[in-house]
Amino acid sequence: MKVLVLGGTRFFGIHLVEELLLKGCDVTIATRGLTPDPFGDRVKRIKADRTKEEDMKTAFKDKAYDIVYDDIAYCSNDIKYALDNIVCKRYIFVSTISVYDDLHMEIEESEFNPLQGETVWCNREDAAYNMIKQHAERALFQNYASRSAAAVRFPFVIGKDDYTKRLFFYVDHIKRGIPMKIDNIKEPLGFIHSLEAGRFLAFLGDKDFTGVVNAGSKGAVSVGKIIEYTEGKTGKKAVILSEGEEAPYNGADRFSVDVRLAEGLGFSFSKTEDWIWDILDYYILLP
Repeated sequence: MKVLVLGGTRFFGIHLVEELLLKGCDVTIATRGLTPDPFGDRVKRIKADRTKEEDMKTAFKDKAYDIVYDDIAYCSNDIKYALDNIVCKRYIFVSTISVYDDLHMEIEESEFNPLQGETVWCNREDAAYNMIKQHAERALFQNYASRSAAAVRFPFVIGKDDYTKRLFFYVDHIKRGIPMKIDNIKEPLGFIHSLEAGRFLAFLGDKDFTGVVNAGSKGAVSVGKIIEYTEGKTGKKAVILSEGEEAPYNGADRFSVDVRLAEGLGFSFSKTEDWIWDILDYYILLP
């Protein structure tokens, strides 16, 4: 099976590629060529800036794939430049729970319907993250309705390899005594491990499923529990002040995702509390 991954050089994209290689797929990764990858001669590489239409047209002329995984589409124009220029039988778009206007426990896929509302063609800088992701989903399912496509909505993705360092922020600030401003300390939040995110994407490629699907580890963990655990392990107290540095998960209301649809396809998700403490231990031990 010929598979193209747009992205794939860091975080859950690396785990997706590794899973695809284990399945015996012929994998090509397409990036701007700025980030080295660990795959050696096990993958093919294409250099392209996916935000530029002419770049995409040139890069994928006379090429065809069974599946395209789009790890790095943010806006409707990203969707357009991919699907107008890449020949593929199936397209899987990495979306986000940010498309939901109201975060709460056990969010169901039906709470944002990309077939409703008008598609707005936009670039990444044209609106807030949640809005451009909504427009990306609308573009995919309204304007490319004839294509076999799925959109995977992830909650916060975390792991030891998380380049965003959002979870690390809390550990690092506690260890160094740096004041933090936190506005949602008691709110349980939904997560998925980067390894599990990669595994789910690879799993979905073997299915005939089309449409939107939530994917997240079971349960939710609050920032308060993360702080309490870190304080217990380090012997240091978190400094929480209104004038402290803005914490990365601020503004997120309590939420988790309903994953019954994904599990109905045959995937089994882990429990967040079974692995999040190991990531915190790793961060705590970092110098």
